[in-house]
Amino acid sequence: MRKSALLLPVLAALAFLGMSSAYIVTEIENALVLRFGRVVEVREDPGLYFKVPFMDDVVRYDSRILSRDVEPLEVTPLDDRRLVVDAFARYRIADVSQFRLAVGAGGEAAGERRLDSILRSKTREILGSVSSNDILSSDRAVLMLRIRNAAIAEAEALGLEVIDVRLKRTDLPRENLQATFDRMRAERVREATDERARGREAAQRITALADRTVVELVSDARRQSEIIRGETDAQRNAIFAEAYGADPEFFEFYRSLSAYRASLKGSNTTMVLSPDSEFFNYLGNATGAAPAE
Repeated sequence: MRKSALLLPVLAALAFLGMSSAYIVTEIENALVLRFGRVVEVREDPGLYFKVPFMDDVVRYDSRILSRDVEPLEVTPLDDRRLVVDAFARYRIADVSQFRLAVGAGGEAAGERRLDSILRSKTREILGSVSSNDILSSDRAVLMLRIRNAAIAEAEALGLEVIDVRLKRTDLPRENLQATFDRMRAERVREATDERARGREAAQRITALADRTVVELVSDARRQSEIIRGETDAQRNAIFAEAYGADPEFFEFYRSLSAYRASLKGSNTTMVLSPDSEFFNYLGNATGAAPAE
């Protein structure tokens, strides 16, 4: 009985020492064994390990690829058009010993704050060296690569590997939106005014060309009509001359009838002439022949 009573505390002490010295590293973490704050072992493979009880401490860090959203920051490109940029990064703790040395007992939270500072600094530096149009265009994929490459060197000093940096959102500051909209509206109004002015100029050219064409066509038509009228008058006169030469007395009679028709119009025509006027030769002669001279 006395041996059994002594054996139980010994077994309990051994079990406690065994449990205190054993620890497990899983697939998603790396572990550091610290002895009085100094790194003595690095465990990167999963499994069961042992440490010195009461002297060693185990610190665990996530070995997976992690994501970090950077707080929105305001940048000023070359054209002084301020932008609000929202970015995120993907990274992993590549060197747990260097990471512990860089952040101390602050752990992963301290590492994230240090990484945020690096990303914000490099984002301002890279985006401040280009124009806002480059940031808002498809070329920003190249800018994101430049930010990542610039952040890699400084992140290595923390034991971190920056895998990717992405710009999620790039907007104007809220207080600049109205001014930007007004500027865009003014630009569109100016373009519309220019288009209308060009349209009026083109319309004036077309109208002037049409007016000139009308004048030319009318002038040519009048010229041709005058030519035709002159030719027909010449033909008529030739016919009259030929008729007059064939029978002068008939021609004289025809001319008198035409004069009567033109003078004696209407029902109240009054003419005051001398009775022996030549105008009435054919009216006063019963035979209808002109008096002999």
